[in-house]
Amino acid sequence: MTPNDLKRFGILAELSNDDREALIELLDRKVFRKGRSIYRETAEADGLVLVASGEVRLSSRRCADLGTLGEGSVLGGASLLSLGQREATVKAEADCEVLLLARSSYRRLVEDYPRTACRLTEAIASDLAALLRESLDSLTPDIFG
Repeated sequence: MTPNDLKRFGILAELSNDDREALIELLDRKVFRKGRSIYRETAEADGLVLVASGEVRLSSRRCADLGTLGEGSVLGGASLLSLGQREATVKAEADCEVLLLARSSYRRLVEDYPRTACRLTEAIASDLAALLRESLDSLTPDIFG
């Protein structure tokens, strides 16, 4: 894997090659066969998941089927920054490869590469803010319609 390979993940695209190189050292590659759980709702959230290939299905007891995500998708960014439980179950919809950045690896990034950790944290915060704005927009009634 090269730093350029990580550009396909939205939150990593704006990082420098040096930043992405530092991340590569800390990512764990995992392969999941179709139907296997990547993580389950209510399990302790312990890291960021990057979908490198294949497709995953998200579901929740609160919302049932949340749809699918494919290559280049990023899940669980908030779990690097705060403790808590997973909000959804994620299963391999097809055979897939994911890259995991565990919270413990993120802490190592903070210690060894603070600039990179800061840039990754900013990217996660920006992604979360966009998701919040999108959620709020869907709740706001159309007063002009």
